[in-house]
Amino acid sequence: MVPMQKAIKRVFDFFVAGLLLVLLSPLLLVTALLIRIRMGSPLLFRQQRPGYREKLFTVSKFRTMTNACNKSGKLLPDEERLTRLGRIIRSLSLDELPQLWNVLKGDLSLVGPRPLLIEYLERYTPEQRRRHEVKPGITGWAQVNGRNAITWEDKFKCDVWYVENWSLWLDIKILMMTVWKVIKREGISQRGRATMEEFKELTNKGIIVK
Repeated sequence: MVPMQKAIKRVFDFFVAGLLLVLLSPLLLVTALLIRIRMGSPLLFRQQRPGYREKLFTVSKFRTMTNACNKSGKLLPDEERLTRLGRIIRSLSLDELPQLWNVLKGDLSLVGPRPLLIEYLERYTPEQRRRHEVKPGITGWAQVNGRNAITWEDKFKCDVWYVENWSLWLDIKILMMTVWKVIKREGISQRGRATMEEFKELTNKGIIVK
């Protein structure tokens, strides 16, 4: 992506994210209030993720899980910690709304490869690593082509395809497709899981994480 394209994308992100924050502020407040009543504090889940050129930033999402642990102090599986309210919030993708602040700050784009866990960085192949050649996004080509219901291999292929084929019109198309996917509530989680299984293959090193 050349400098002019980056500038166009940044201006588009800034104004659309700002507009959405204003328009959706009542929904943000209601969601925050429900989380406070049903789950208490904190309202947000914050975690460091790798962004553009693998630079770390802190992503914010509405909290959907408890911090319940087993007897040894280890967090229980996501499926057991995800609350009833959390399932509703996720099914409507409301948990993603606080990331609009990340877009305003410039950490995220509206559209781009989803920011994944830091520990995944050492597991990527050189081709998969290309997903960091653009800013990560709230939604992306992988999200509108299956989201958590497709394989990791297909996700990374979608991410690299987006890097190679970016255009402003593609971003607009993905945003429109995202709205439709949210309405239909498709691909929210992998079958039998709260979200998506861990990415375990270290294909660039020829070994598998167990």
